[in-house]
Amino acid sequence: MKDNADYTPPKVWSWDAENGGQFAKTNRPVAGATHDKALPEGEHPFQLYSMATPNGVKVTVLFEELLEAGHTGAEYDAWLIRIGDGDQFGSGFVELNPNSKIPALLDRSGEAPQRVFESGAILLHLAEKFGAFLPKEAGRRTEALSWLFWQMGSAPYLGGGFGHFYAYAPEKFEYPINRFTMETKRQLDVLDRHLAEHEFMADEYSIADMAIWAWYGQLVLGRLYDAAEFLDVESYSHVMRWAKAIDARPAVRRGRMVNRAFGDPALQLHERHSAEDFETRTQDKIGG
Repeated sequence: MKDNADYTPPKVWSWDAENGGQFAKTNRPVAGATHDKALPEGEHPFQLYSMATPNGVKVTVLFEELLEAGHTGAEYDAWLIRIGDGDQFGSGFVELNPNSKIPALLDRSGEAPQRVFESGAILLHLAEKFGAFLPKEAGRRTEALSWLFWQMGSAPYLGGGFGHFYAYAPEKFEYPINRFTMETKRQLDVLDRHLAEHEFMADEYSIADMAIWAWYGQLVLGRLYDAAEFLDVESYSHVMRWAKAIDARPAVRRGRMVNRAFGDPALQLHERHSAEDFETRTQDKIGG
């Protein structure tokens, strides 16, 4: 890697596989499978293939909220995809999601199996299927969808921008850190101003809150990038109030555990196949 001050982009870019960084070995400029690997399937209508990154947490929180609300048809099997090991490039996963990103869902509840990829699409698919966590009144529904897609468009600046350069890049450079810190704080201010006048993003708890909380709620709660102090998250008091309220929900606590393979073993449930797994199959109980 050249020193930043001496770098001049070439006329035609070529891939340097040794460009460094925590995720260098899984980043590549081409799509498609790298190896043959079929995906496992369980007995439930929904098969989820994911990991407990913010994008994965969105979907497991929704599944657990649906079950908590009495939607028994939302039973699901959750299979761990270890993105650091390149599981997302296996042939079975690529068949479900040609973009090779978690989460990916196989919905077997209808006449024919349906793949669903992109976390926002999965949230909307499930909310519409069960008629839950998406406001029914037209104006609030539109408001919830606007905030859902705000998250989808904004979070790459938080994760791939701020998170990468602040926490994961092999070297620290002032310009990108300042650039993406400014944008992250602007986004937090957008949320804080809105939540000053609303309990939830569309007044009632919805998939918009689940999507935004997985990224920005966990950020202000100190769970992303070890950046809470750096970003002065306590100054966003309305976001903090909202984040803590959602964090206290039992379904959210369970959803955070599913497909989690890092941190406290008592909070890691690598695979989820039944409600009992939260009591019997966390890593502190089964080890390995």
